[in-house]
Amino acid sequence: MVDFVVRPATRQEFPKIRSLIHAVSINPTGLDWKHFLVAVSPDNTLLGCGQIKPHCDGSRELASIAVQENARGQGVARAVIQELLARETTRPLYLMCRARLESLYVKFGYRKIGQDEMPVYFQRISRAERILNSNAQPENRLMIMQIKGRSEMGSGSN
Repeated sequence: MVDFVVRPATRQEFPKIRSLIHAVSINPTGLDWKHFLVAVSPDNTLLGCGQIKPHCDGSRELASIAVQENARGQGVARAVIQELLARETTRPLYLMCRARLESLYVKFGYRKIGQDEMPVYFQRISRAERILNSNAQPENRLMIMQIKGRSEMGSGSN
């Protein structure tokens, strides 16, 4: 088991955060180091990260959850998610993920939502994905999820 702490990111860590986001092939837009928490080892090696991303329609998103390959399966993502959710007071909170990851986020109190429950930002992304990714396998399709009350979060374990 790897030893790590979760803390707010620093400006100096942003290039490593951006590099990790690209390495795991997730959405690289809207990256702002001020919104990130990082999981770092005792020697300050970046193990993982995540952010709460604000959108222009007022919605907020749990986003950019990424873990270095050599640190996966050791609770890094869970710790980052739990700390982000504990620090975020605004609800509802949304996320976008591949359908195959639904069970991970359900553990934190998220549930899949339909188009009619989505804020404008997520409706637009969802419509575009349906067109651009129409031939994808179901487990690789985009899913929009939502968490409402603080009592729903953080009860799961990995």
